[in-house]
Amino acid sequence: MQKFQPNVLNATGGNRTLSQHYLGGEKGFQIISCEAQEGLAKRLVTYNPARFNYHPTKWGKFADGTDEIEIGGFTPDNKIRGEHVLFLASFHNNDVTLSQFHVIQTLCESFVETLTVLLPYYPTGTMERITKEGQVATASTLARLFSNLPRIGKPIRVAVYDLHTLQNRFYLSGNALASLHSGIPLLLKELGQATSKINCVAFPDEGACKRFSYIFAEAFPDWPIVICGKVRDGEKRIVTIQDGNPSGLHCIIVDDLVQTGGTLIECAGALRRAGAETVSAYVTHAVFPKGWKKFSNIENESSPFETFFVTNSNPMVTDKLPQEGDVFKVLDIMPQLVKDL
Repeated sequence: MQKFQPNVLNATGGNRTLSQHYLGGEKGFQIISCEAQEGLAKRLVTYNPARFNYHPTKWGKFADGTDEIEIGGFTPDNKIRGEHVLFLASFHNNDVTLSQFHVIQTLCESFVETLTVLLPYYPTGTMERITKEGQVATASTLARLFSNLPRIGKPIRVAVYDLHTLQNRFYLSGNALASLHSGIPLLLKELGQATSKINCVAFPDEGACKRFSYIFAEAFPDWPIVICGKVRDGEKRIVTIQDGNPSGLHCIIVDDLVQTGGTLIECAGALRRAGAETVSAYVTHAVFPKGWKKFSNIENESSPFETFFVTNSNPMVTDKLPQEGDVFKVLDIMPQLVKDL
């Protein structure tokens, strides 16, 4: 039975108490968002105004450069206390990360019922180990900041998509626990369209294959799987096909994230040399620290890929990608977020 108590003003002008409001078992949330995810916050309310209520936050700076922040939802009436709170995070640089931790800390001390931190892209996940003394494993140190947040009665849920190395989840403990999710279902929906000609999935290395291949084997059991990997050729390491045959097939390379994209490009070259008809790529997280233009067929005569699928888990990058007439296709992660919440 749906519970409804009309005594809290929502973003569309209606009244409700989200912490006691369930639609088909779905939990209602009061949303606080960082600046980079404000667009997502507004789209969530539009998508389901009965479930999501967004309170804009003022993210400012004092003259000396320190944070001047006013969290929404506290005045004139406190709509945060006793509620399920969803904080939309984006740790795309160190400055905004610290600012957001100020807010997360304050929310923990505001008598919330539960706190979910939605951090689609966990940027320090690639720095989870060290090779010499003195290096800092920032995946671990960031997790400790989460783990040592004030206790709110239940563990803080840190929801992350396609975490680079799965063992990173165990760095969070105590007051904050990882909730791992994937953007792959968004790709499966695309590949299942009648207009899609892709009929082979390839992985850039054995690790990606072990992590994702079972999903594609279940969704498309007749598709061949191709595994690439690096081998030593004299002083160089080159990417070759280690298993499978892409000849005559329309392939898509699947991985969790792209930085410079060098391995993806080499993998695409290996597939073409082995006879692949076309090569596309998918990553959940587009990082592109050195830019995306080498993948564009607008900026270059040709692109390494027929289509480059990414999600908007990292909006500071994907909002700047060209889409009309280019190879990039940005898959909106919001419908998957709604399901996973």
